[in-house]
Amino acid sequence: MTRRQKLFQRLLNNNKNFAFDDLIVVVESFGFRLIRINGSHHIFQHPDISEQINLQNHKGKAKPYQISQFLRLVEIHNLSLDDQP
Repeated sequence: MTRRQKLFQRLLNNNKNFAFDDLIVVVESFGFRLIRINGSHHIFQHPDISEQINLQNHKGKAKPYQISQFLRLVEIHNLSLDDQP
C-alpha cells in the first residue's frame, strides 16, 4: 500500500486531528490542483468538476468539516485516487 493510499485510509477512518499537509497530498492525489491562496484559504479545483474545495490550515491541522466536504465531492463525482508519484 502506498503512502497516498495509507493517508486516504486514515482520512476515511478518522478525519479529526488530520495534518493539513497530509490532506493536501490526498486532495492532489484525486486530481485537484491549487489555483490560489487567499490568506489562510487554499482553493483547489478539479478539471472535471465545477465545484471548488476550500481548505484552511489551522495550527497545522485540517478542519474536519472541510475534510467532510472533500470526501463528499469524491463520492458524488466518483473520483478515484491517482497513485502516481
